[in-house]
Amino acid sequence: MAPADVEVSAHSLAPRVEALSEQEFIDRARAELYLIYGGERTEAILRRLLQQLGHYRQEIATPSRALWSEATQILICYGDSLIDGEGHRTPLQALDNFLDGQMRDTFSAVHILPFFPWSSDDGFSVVHFREVNSDLGDWGDIHRITKHHNLMADLVINHVSRESLWFTDFLAGTQPGRDYFIELDPGTDVSMVTRPRNTPLLVPVYTRRGKRYVWATFSDDQIDLNYANPDVLLEMLGVLLHYLAQGVRLVRLDAVAFLWKELGTRCIHLPQTHAVVRLIRAIIDHVAPGALLITETNVPHLENLSYFGDRSGGDGAEAHMVYQFTLPPLLVHTLTSGDAAALTEWAATLPELPNDCTYFNFTASHDGIGVRALEGLLPDHEIKQLLDLMQRFGGYISMKTDSDGRDSPYEINITYFDAMKGTRKGEDPWQILRFLCSQTIMMGLQGIPGVYFHSLTGTTNDHENVSRTGKLRAINRKHWRREELDHLIGAMTPTRFVFKAMTQLLNKRRREPCFHPNVAQRVIDLGPGIFAFLRGPMADGRRLLAIHSVTDQPIELHLPQAYLTDRWEDLLGHFDPLAEKPLLKPYYSAWLVSQPR
Repeated sequence: MAPADVEVSAHSLAPRVEALSEQEFIDRARAELYLIYGGERTEAILRRLLQQLGHYRQEIATPSRALWSEATQILICYGDSLIDGEGHRTPLQALDNFLDGQMRDTFSAVHILPFFPWSSDDGFSVVHFREVNSDLGDWGDIHRITKHHNLMADLVINHVSRESLWFTDFLAGTQPGRDYFIELDPGTDVSMVTRPRNTPLLVPVYTRRGKRYVWATFSDDQIDLNYANPDVLLEMLGVLLHYLAQGVRLVRLDAVAFLWKELGTRCIHLPQTHAVVRLIRAIIDHVAPGALLITETNVPHLENLSYFGDRSGGDGAEAHMVYQFTLPPLLVHTLTSGDAAALTEWAATLPELPNDCTYFNFTASHDGIGVRALEGLLPDHEIKQLLDLMQRFGGYISMKTDSDGRDSPYEINITYFDAMKGTRKGEDPWQILRFLCSQTIMMGLQGIPGVYFHSLTGTTNDHENVSRTGKLRAINRKHWRREELDHLIGAMTPTRFVFKAMTQLLNKRRREPCFHPNVAQRVIDLGPGIFAFLRGPMADGRRLLAIHSVTDQPIELHLPQAYLTDRWEDLLGHFDPLAEKPLLKPYYSAWLVSQPR
């Protein structure tokens, strides 16, 4: 799926995709549309969908049929995370220069967070889906990036900006937008609805028809689309096809879990929502086989896994990747408590996945560190202790409204680097090594790693940005001036240390075949102070043992007998696990590669 096939693995593990035939696609699309809309409208909607596909088919280039390899590594950033302070380049051109220069061989793909015209939420309240925000650049800038890196883009599928043309139509009572949104009487009982926010669900707006109340899951500027109207679905499928035609190779479905609404339910993960995801997957497999679909569903672990789909019937495929939302908060708990027991227990339960599915592993993103994924994994008092500690380290806690009307913690707003300032005992000198340990664990686990720009640079909490915007998430959304970043990387600074270490880790990882997403993983319990897992074995017997000290004290390693007969080489240093008393330094990580004797 990469430009010039740079991601085709040197070995034969990479799953390859065959395009869905025309008839296979028609059969799948008909089945999903029937589930969503019933029999009477299915054929008419299907005909319109096939017309759309015919319009775009010639414009969509076929990606590589190999889905991924050990070299698949994704940088997550905004279109203006890096700015040319002298003004000679647009932000997207500055990003292109950075990617094609220092990062050319480090990342195979880049997730540019919504780069469309927007009115709020730093891009996730889209005004126009088919345009590039002129403050960032234009489609030409996007196309230049796609020449050397695969592009992940957001299909913000649940809602639009109240400044969009569709919502302007709604206010005026004109088509097509008049019927694109959900109106309810303000007295409607919506108490069962699952909310990721604590703002009112029904937002008053003033239209030519008088005062109306519309459904807004996230904010009063992000108005939910009404997918009970098939015109809305077809509009958004047209946007999907447009993105594929523009060179997007990884499609991220933002907030997709909330897509379908049905009063009397939780309005999350409904069968119609899963049917829409399956339909999108079928479209991708038909017109752009090798492109990837990733769902963003920040929910408890088992609910998240449901977006891989039900494969028992053979045609239930949904996402290629789901975000590993449990990993970021569980790693913070592990490294600030010095106890890997919960992480070890959770990782040992991860199910084996079909060859065309994998996890999107990450520790930080543009959002905060979600805490819902910890439900059932940590007791309430441990979660509270974690939240209190993050506030001591300069972070904030965002809340959501539960179905009983009470508020509960939703996410921690803090940079991941500053989340590693210390332990429960307080701040200490181990911040950089503790942070790098978290990143090494994430990179080694089965799946594809995604690295947020501010993890690459070890960015600290941006309280000034919070004060300026009034948004808690702004703490983790600094805009780097290229000249400032180059200076810090060139001087003896924490930024230099983190940046150099991160790029070295990523470059070593991308050359190690045991890190292919389809290589097996087995977690090894070596005690609470160590988190360890095995990747492999490969067909030639090669395997990799990843060992991480999660404490601020030296700890002796005791390997099981089964691992004492191999010759081990540490890719990250000179640790010898077979020494008489192998001692792991605080927060030390080892990637031990073996060939059988």
